[in-house]
Amino acid sequence: MTTPPPALLIAGHGTRDEAGAEAFRDFVRRLGQRRPELPVAGGFIELSPPPLGEAVTELVERGVRRFAAVPLMLVSAGHAKGDIPAALAREKERHPGISYAYGRPLGPHPALLNVLERRLDEVLGDADRGEVTVLLVGRGSTDPDANAEVYKAARLLWEGRGYAGVETAFVSLAAPDVPSGLDRCVRLGARRIVVLPYFLFTGILPDRVRQQSRDWAAAHPETEVRCADVIGPEPELLDLVMERYEEAVKGDLRMNCDSCVYRIALPGFEDKVGLPQQPHFHPDDDGHDHGNGHGNGNGNGNGHGHHHGGHSHSHAH
Repeated sequence: MTTPPPALLIAGHGTRDEAGAEAFRDFVRRLGQRRPELPVAGGFIELSPPPLGEAVTELVERGVRRFAAVPLMLVSAGHAKGDIPAALAREKERHPGISYAYGRPLGPHPALLNVLERRLDEVLGDADRGEVTVLLVGRGSTDPDANAEVYKAARLLWEGRGYAGVETAFVSLAAPDVPSGLDRCVRLGARRIVVLPYFLFTGILPDRVRQQSRDWAAAHPETEVRCADVIGPEPELLDLVMERYEEAVKGDLRMNCDSCVYRIALPGFEDKVGLPQQPHFHPDDDGHDHGNGHGNGNGNGNGHGHHHGGHSHSHAH
C-alpha cells in the first residue's frame, strides 16, 4: 500500500476584518478543491477563527499523521520565525505521533510580482509607465530582515518593467510610513503615484493604507494618487503555495539566515543575537495578545535550529 502524501496545513496571520478572514478561509477551500486527494486545513495565529491548533486537530481527526505547514505570509517576520514554530511544537506535544515539515514564507516570488504588475495595470490603464512612481506599502515589522524583504520586492518589481521608480513604505511598526513615503516620491520628482498594498488579502491594514493615501492626496491636489488592490486569491498564489508545500515535503528549504537578527549582530539589534522569540504586541492592530506561550524549539526534527553560545534557537525560517 502506498503511503499517502503529507497533508497541507496553511498558517495565516489573522485579522479583525471578517472579509479578510473569510478570504483566507476561502483560499484554503480552493487549495483543497485543487488537490482533492490531499487533506488541507488552515488556521490563524491570532485574531481570527479558526486558530492554528484547531486546524491541526481537524487534520488529526481525519487520520493525518504527517503534514507540511506553509506560512501564508509574504515576509519572514516574527510570526514565521517564532510564533508558528512555537505553535506547531505545542501541537506535537498535544498529538503524540504526528510529524511535520515547515515550509518557508512566500517571499517576492516572480509569480507574485507578475500579479502586482497586473494590479498596477488595472489602475494605470494606458498611462505611460515611465511617468508613474509606485509606492509599495508593506505591513511593517520590528524585524529589520522582514522590512528589508519588502525593499527587495520593490526593487524586483522595478527591474525591467519601466516604472519611473518603485519606493517603499510601511503601514505599521516601521518607517517610513505612508505619508512619508508619498512625500519622498514627490521629492524624487513624481507627479503620478500608484500606492500598491503589499498584502495578500483585504483587511484593516490594507484599508488603512488606502485611507492614508486618500488623506494625503486630498492635501496634495497637485499630485495624482491612485490606489491598487491587494494580491488576492489569484492562480499564481495557489501555485506558489503548492510549490512551497512540495519544497517542505522534499526537504528542499532554502532558508535565509544571512541577515537574521537572532544569528547575526546587526547595528542597533546586537542584543537580539541568541535570544529566543518572545510574544509581541502590535500597537496598530487594535491591541491583542497572542495568548500562546512561546516555546523555543519546534520539536519536529525539521527545524532550522541556530546555536548561539549555548542557546539553541529553532525559529525555523
